Amino acid sequence: MSSAAPGFWRRLVRRLTIDAAELDADDLSQRVEQAGARRASECVGGETVTVLGRLRSVELCPREAVATLEAELFDGTEAITLVWLGRRRIPGIEPGRTVRASGRLAVRDGRKVLYNPYYELQWSS
Repeated sequence: MSSAAPGFWRRLVRRLTIDAAELDADDLSQRVEQAGARRASECVGGETVTVLGRLRSVELCPREAVATLEAELFDGTEAITLVWLGRRRIPGIEPGRTVRASGRLAVRDGRKVLYNPYYELQWSS
């Protein structure tokens, strides 16, 4: 038996015993690295960032003057809120879609936010 065998078995047992949400988060986190994007947990307000993740929720948030479309993007480490000002709907922006988004990161009420981000819809693999 090789010395790599214990590591293999340890990883296999972990993958068989963790819950689906943790497994999904691990897979998302690996996809982020492979795509050359930054992990949300490593992003700091004021930086220009590119993130990749799955949309967990999308909602129209009517404000006093301008409606906004807000989506929560989760990359396996942390969530970032994507906000499109003056939009009520964007084709393809729906829960479950994988999205790559870029922009300057802000922090609003303790949450990380990208306003009017450049985005690309990704094909699921």
